[in-house]
Amino acid sequence: MQIYNTLTRRKEPFIPIVTGKVSMYVCGMTVYDYCHLGHARVMVAFDVITRYLRHRGYDVTYVRNITDIDDKILKRAEENGETIDVLTERMIDAMHEDEARLNVLPPSNEPRATGHIGDIIAMIETLVEKGFAYPAANGDVYYRVRKFTDYGKLNNRQLDDMRSGARVEVDVHKEDPLDFVLWKAAKPTEAHWPSPWGDGRPGWHIECSAMSTCCLGDTFDIHGGGPDLTFPHHENEIAQSEAATGKTYVNTWMHAGAVRVNQEKMSKSLGNFFTIRDVLVEHDPEVVRYLLVASHYRSAINYSVDSLHEARKSLTRFYTALDGVVSNDHGSGLESYSTRFTAAMDDDFNTPEGLAVLFDLARDLNRAKSETPEKAPLLAGELKRLAGVLGLLQQVPQTFLKGAQQQIALSDAEIEAKIAQRHEAKANKDFAQADAIRDQLASMGIILKDSREGTTWVIEAPQ
Repeated sequence: MQIYNTLTRRKEPFIPIVTGKVSMYVCGMTVYDYCHLGHARVMVAFDVITRYLRHRGYDVTYVRNITDIDDKILKRAEENGETIDVLTERMIDAMHEDEARLNVLPPSNEPRATGHIGDIIAMIETLVEKGFAYPAANGDVYYRVRKFTDYGKLNNRQLDDMRSGARVEVDVHKEDPLDFVLWKAAKPTEAHWPSPWGDGRPGWHIECSAMSTCCLGDTFDIHGGGPDLTFPHHENEIAQSEAATGKTYVNTWMHAGAVRVNQEKMSKSLGNFFTIRDVLVEHDPEVVRYLLVASHYRSAINYSVDSLHEARKSLTRFYTALDGVVSNDHGSGLESYSTRFTAAMDDDFNTPEGLAVLFDLARDLNRAKSETPEKAPLLAGELKRLAGVLGLLQQVPQTFLKGAQQQIALSDAEIEAKIAQRHEAKANKDFAQADAIRDQLASMGIILKDSREGTTWVIEAPQ
């Protein structure tokens, strides 16, 4: 098995620290708001990785933390007029609901920052004793970045090239602008805990260092997260943890790709920011999961009406093949599919290649249903088994297919009325509205075709 290591910037053979076991930590959510599509990407990517490692026989301990004390949490709780406990519990419950709908398995351990305050303080004390950290006059404690000689190795950055003011917090109490906070002195009325440096709360970066080492040890196999965490968060984790323990922190670093919306970066300022629950109001959760699985975990994903439509078409092909067949999970003679699937997934969890094997299986299953019906149950069983490794094809075929048909629930007259509204919008030069109507129809499988004679439409059948 080969895994791309962000630290070395190449694929490497995966050799776990303990034979047959995998220890993995993934940075989880800061629970001040509902989870968005970027969170869904990370959730699903590392869910697939965990499922596949277990499929290959590894005993996987998957730790994903919850940040439940943070500047954003304090601000949002104050805005809402609620306590941080009420806010974070509500958001954690919502996160678990979103995960369940996307068929994401719970992690083995889900530590919360507020449950590890003692461990965080102990790690900061060690860093202070070793000279890697220092208390400031304002009650904060900072990390001395320049004392850690390997700082920047994850992102291939040189210290002198890092400018303060961009992504580095400038503070007059720091010895160096690059230094970052480990412990924040409490402001009046803020949540706080006692410490050797006065009442306060942990900085974000130290939380993960303490929780990961407490749950998995000083050195563990895999650390993962979203694409925006490599710097400064993961860089700071390495500096803190290796300075405190004197050991290699993580052997393999993995980062999921970003989510783009209609080829643009997802951003609230651009108006293209979607929470998971917003998306699931209109789209089958398995369609959304398929979209997230269909791209390699390191690649950027483009979220659009068209890409969701393609995802639904693909799932329809699979469920149409499975429809009417009672699967048999105890077949033989189908090893070639499993061999190809394993080869794909062993190559840095190459889900697009893995799905290509499933499409071949679906094609052969459709052929067998008419030509060699006695083989169909075995092929159906293999298709469901391998798809299950990706967390897909878990529904009853008729249930999914009926839901897909219900998405095309407009009558001919209603479709024509939508087309008329689109013509009116175009005449008024409201092209955004015209495009929105076209995209809405496309999401239901209704494809418009413009010509000089006017606009016609077709319902695009599954391939």
